[in-house]
Amino acid sequence: MDQSSPAVPQAVTAPLSRAAIFLVMTVKPGAQSRAALRGLCADLSGLVRTVGFRDIEAGLSCIMGIGSDAWDRLLGAPRPKELHPFREFHSGPRHAPATPGDVLFHIRSKRMDLCFELAMQISTNLGDAAATVDEVHGFKYFDDRDLMGFVDGTENPQGQLAADSTLIGTEDPDFAGGSYVIVQKYLHNLNAWNAISTEKQELIIGRRKLSDVELDEATKPTCAHSALTVIEENGQEVKILRDNMPFGSIGKGEFGTYFIGYSRSPRTIEQMLENMFIGRPPGNYDRILDFSTAVTGGLFFVPTASFLDDVADAPAADGTVAVNELTPTQVNAPAGSLNIGSLKGQSNE
Repeated sequence: MDQSSPAVPQAVTAPLSRAAIFLVMTVKPGAQSRAALRGLCADLSGLVRTVGFRDIEAGLSCIMGIGSDAWDRLLGAPRPKELHPFREFHSGPRHAPATPGDVLFHIRSKRMDLCFELAMQISTNLGDAAATVDEVHGFKYFDDRDLMGFVDGTENPQGQLAADSTLIGTEDPDFAGGSYVIVQKYLHNLNAWNAISTEKQELIIGRRKLSDVELDEATKPTCAHSALTVIEENGQEVKILRDNMPFGSIGKGEFGTYFIGYSRSPRTIEQMLENMFIGRPPGNYDRILDFSTAVTGGLFFVPTASFLDDVADAPAADGTVAVNELTPTQVNAPAGSLNIGSLKGQSNE
């Protein structure tokens, strides 16, 4: 990358999509696995372009995040200033657990088939170097509602505010243009939720169910979800960008929300989670957790697209440079899949 040119961020602030796949993977130990992962970093933008070329208007994108332990093993120094393992929160029966995950792929598009094709290509590219530990296929539900019936993402920042809220600036110049992302998978007890009145649901969420209008301060409880997730610093609200997705399985009886939040600093979302699970003040917790259970949790750093493109040409964690061996050996693609190998520097013609 030309050091005089500003780094190009990943598609963190891209428009929200109708479909998404969330892949969380662990990378196996060893030099070959490290080389495969580093090679995928360099190939990812080409994979997205090639798969997305089938329907450009579908807006296929993929954001790659790297966890704290994996960063040290795969990339080494320097390291993002605020990258650390996911912070667990535990109070009584409420628990926000930390679960395994070295890399996150947030794939989104208007079309699920494009998401699925790209997910297959990523898996094929990595081969035996990584194992998928969590996979969620998300969808938009009616007018951007969750399975509990409320509109999700109303307070998302737009335009320049979205970039200012999610992209690192001068506070960490080595990683300017990067972002932090926290993911959690929540399972809902819809039978219990649907058994309570709409009025009680609205007090728990802090918004009207039909209109999505926020309750006035005189009506909204201090334990409402919309109250506890407002974070202020120096009198100013600090925003995050959510791209939550409903998911479910009728046969398994699983109905949930995949929470994914991007932020300039992980501290913002961590404070939200502390308010929800511990309470603000302690004990004044988010009553939505009486109906929803967090079953996964991970924190990842999202480097710039420019950083990823240059990973294969940069020194590895042990200080060696191995440009050629960092591109994974091609393997046979799944039946019906695009047969794509290393795409760095190749055209889509």
